[in-house]
Amino acid sequence: MPLSIINIHVNVTATSTRFFDVLVADLPIIDGTTIPVGNFLDDSGDVATAFPIVANGYYNFYVNGVLQEGDLYTISATELTFNGVTGTIGAGTPLVVEAVELTTVT
Repeated sequence: MPLSIINIHVNVTATSTRFFDVLVADLPIIDGTTIPVGNFLDDSGDVATAFPIVANGYYNFYVNGVLQEGDLYTISATELTFNGVTGTIGAGTPLVVEAVELTTVT
């Protein structure tokens, strides 16, 4: 049987949606502490009503511009939840949630 070369061309595109919050007061954190989606503004500066549910992609969470480990938080449509973390995030600290959805086209 002769050798056949199969050329599979797949394009992947990413859609990124970001949400911003600057803490107005210190935020004490223990396991299970949540921040409601309504505390965040979307890319347009409007109050966020829901975080997108990412089926094929990932979330990034930044505290003061520093990317956080993925196991330290979970994101649902209505809130960000801290997992296994204790401490305090100071007033004036910016928080950013980024939802990245990947789409393939063959």
